[in-house]
Amino acid sequence: MPFFHRETHKSARIGWLRAAVLGANDGTISTASLVIGVAAAGASPGNVLLTGVAGLVAGAMSMAAGEYVSVQSQADTEKADIAREKRELETEPELELEELTSIYVKRGLDDALARIVAQKLMSNNALKAHARDELGITETLRARPIQAAFSSAVSFVGGAIIPIAAAFLAPSVMVAEVTSATALVSLVILGAIAAYTGGASMLRGAIRVAFWGALAMGLTAGVGRIFGTVL
Repeated sequence: MPFFHRETHKSARIGWLRAAVLGANDGTISTASLVIGVAAAGASPGNVLLTGVAGLVAGAMSMAAGEYVSVQSQADTEKADIAREKRELETEPELELEELTSIYVKRGLDDALARIVAQKLMSNNALKAHARDELGITETLRARPIQAAFSSAVSFVGGAIIPIAAAFLAPSVMVAEVTSATALVSLVILGAIAAYTGGASMLRGAIRVAFWGALAMGLTAGVGRIFGTVL
């Protein structure tokens, strides 16, 4: 009776995970920085909240558009490479066989076995074999622009809601302080979750995200205080 060993690899999540982590982190950091900067400048609570909401909407749309354009460019390149490979398989099948054979030789197979493997794979699905082993394009890692755009936008909104809620609930004289503390805690949690999901160190992930978030918020608060004093 055959034994089936099922494995789940972290790389299967890389498409949506990268976009989601980037969106959530950016949503929290950029919105918190906006809120803190405006609050440090002495703006009214209403204007602080308006700034946060405007930042949420603009940021979510920007993330979605940016991710879509970026990943769509990658998808277009993949399609062009696959179309070219398809033409070469139709016009120069022997050269393509030699090319695939040489790839397997470089990976450690002897010439005879590499040729047998290449012939077998090409007889089954030549285009898929070349896309995977020559171009490095697989179904798991293939570009998905709509998925990336949606993940970025939704996660940005989720991240941005946290500092906006903190600013709304905080006493008017402590908006900057409460928003900063809340955002930092959120970034630590987000960094740890993202690292765990991707199979990396949770501590390193949390520290990395919290450091850059604290730096961004600190700089923005400084700019807000400088301009608030000048104005």
